Amino acid sequence: MSRLAVLVPGGRGQVGSELARIVSARSGALVHAPGSGELDITDGEAVVDAVESFAETARDADLRPVVVNASAYTAVDAAETDQERAALVNAEGPAQLAKACHRSGIPLLQVSTDYVFSGDADRPYEPADEPAPRTVYGRTKLDGERAVLDSGARAWVVRTAWVYGARGGNFVKTMARLSRERDSLSVVGDQIGSPTWAADLAQGLLELAERVVDRRGPDRKVLHCTNSGQVSWCDFARAIFAELGLDEARVQPCTTADFPRPAARPAYSVLSGAAWREAGLTPMRSWREALRAAFETDGEILRG
Repeated sequence: MSRLAVLVPGGRGQVGSELARIVSARSGALVHAPGSGELDITDGEAVVDAVESFAETARDADLRPVVVNASAYTAVDAAETDQERAALVNAEGPAQLAKACHRSGIPLLQVSTDYVFSGDADRPYEPADEPAPRTVYGRTKLDGERAVLDSGARAWVVRTAWVYGARGGNFVKTMARLSRERDSLSVVGDQIGSPTWAADLAQGLLELAERVVDRRGPDRKVLHCTNSGQVSWCDFARAIFAELGLDEARVQPCTTADFPRPAARPAYSVLSGAAWREAGLTPMRSWREALRAAFETDGEILRG
């Protein structure tokens, strides 16, 4: 096991905070997980200073540095009108990080999204499938992927989907809150994906980071990492109600057309984990097992 030093821009978010937690629990490891207020990844000079300083600190301690970028503009609907800011954070920011990593000789893992695809597939998306984003969010995240991979840095892109966790707002917390406020709920039943617990995703990113710093990184530069299996938002909500000890019948399906949004939602956004497994990385457990574990671990926070 490598003695890691992990810099996590976006370290106050769902994924970044979980990654910081598990790295900090490791003996001899170092983690720095700045939020956007501490490190603005769109500020090239600040990024270079942060990466070079972190690299020097890590190497002085005989640790192997790696950057995992968990920073993102994730307000999917707001991005449709706030296009400049979304592009800065999702595309220009990763580009700046990649340049700094290349300059300092540090590998970079870039967290990306299922929204780079159109969402009209009838089978799980493979990493090599042609992206066709339908939203500003998806387009800017794809631009960020390409900037990172074209930078010359030792870089990998890890796409994920439907993330929830203890930190910040997410679908699980929203369903828990609405269960207290309403007798019944209508939840979209014609959008299919793979719910992903942030803690499981963070563990997967850490495993990949260890491989990368040991120069055993996968040849494939784009990977997918979600909890396995697939489910509709409606059935996911019913599973959440089950974990809350509530009647699942209180959740009824509706259609996407019943709830129009500024940004188009993918009808099908399941990401295949085949390439992840083929790279020798630990297969992700099922979304249902992960949801149960999330409530066992962070139930008080998720219930609100």
